[in-house]
Amino acid sequence: MLDKERGGLYKRRMPFAERLVVFLACGLGTGRASFAPGTFGSLLALPACYGVSLLGEAASFAAAAAFVLPAVWIAGRAESLLGRKDDPGIVIDEMAGMLITFAGIPFSPESALAGFLLFRAFDVLKPWPARLIERRLAGGWGVVLDDVAAGVYGNLVLRLARGLLAGAGF
Repeated sequence: MLDKERGGLYKRRMPFAERLVVFLACGLGTGRASFAPGTFGSLLALPACYGVSLLGEAASFAAAAAFVLPAVWIAGRAESLLGRKDDPGIVIDEMAGMLITFAGIPFSPESALAGFLLFRAFDVLKPWPARLIERRLAGGWGVVLDDVAAGVYGNLVLRLARGLLAGAGF
């Protein structure tokens, strides 16, 4: 529960397991930024995106999917613990969306910048079906899968750009 009067996160002392869930859901604390927590959560995911890119195309998709499933549970549990639907501090969904954005995409400074900006734009704009997913699905599924949809859009646009700009080193 939020403790707005004292500026703290909780009115009661949470057991360690619950604090760990909130810590992971909040992107190791990046989700507690006073502004743009989703942006900070997305930035936190960039090193993992680089690491996943080293796995090769098929394995990077598998790694992204392997992250999404526990992220759904963690986000849903954190939502319950924080007492707020899709709490802005929960950024594990942005991290999942970033991994989807970069799955199978060679990592470079150019692709990192483009993928980050594309994912943030799609996450904010929520083109169909992302907004529908966010509204219709409850719990962790609704929190995470709209960002997965934004990641799919980002991945597709990166692939298209790579095809069009293949000679430019992208």
